[in-house]
Amino acid sequence: MSTDYTEFESKMKKTASVLTEQYDSVRAGKANPAVLDRITVDYYGSPTPIQQIASISTPDARSLLIQPWDASVLKGIEKAILASDLGLNPQNDGRTIRLVFPALTEERRRDLVKQVKKYGEEAKVAVRNIRRDAMDKFKAQKKKSEITEDDLKIIEKDLQKLTDDYIKEVERIADEKEKELMEI
Repeated sequence: MSTDYTEFESKMKKTASVLTEQYDSVRAGKANPAVLDRITVDYYGSPTPIQQIASISTPDARSLLIQPWDASVLKGIEKAILASDLGLNPQNDGRTIRLVFPALTEERRRDLVKQVKKYGEEAKVAVRNIRRDAMDKFKAQKKKSEITEDDLKIIEKDLQKLTDDYIKEVERIADEKEKELMEI
């Protein structure tokens, strides 16, 4: 009997990488172009990520400079940033948009830590759901007599270990981000 967990392991790995991407878009006190990843601008009738219509640079640790290739989209970028949950005021000089990241207040840090914890919990739930789906698949195989009761017990143990490993990984990623937020 060869039991293949790669499908489920890759889903769990993907969950951890999605969590990392989510954390990259959480605004910490430093300027990070990744905070703009989820913001889209209406560009000739279709929602387009800012990175596809402008160059984004970090002139210093606390600011981003957005320079659109087409000046007509400047107002759209400004509106999209204002409408987002970033809490930043874009400064438009007619050619570029500057985003200045203020130092985080203690209250804002706590809010961000809550957001980080929420994302971490969602990722843990996703990992557990993957384990549940895997177990359902293997229980169905047992029902069809494709695997034995003993096989199912081994599979259950293996899947639990895999789940525990990825839950630990999610917690490590979340702790790292929390630490980063509290140090800034």
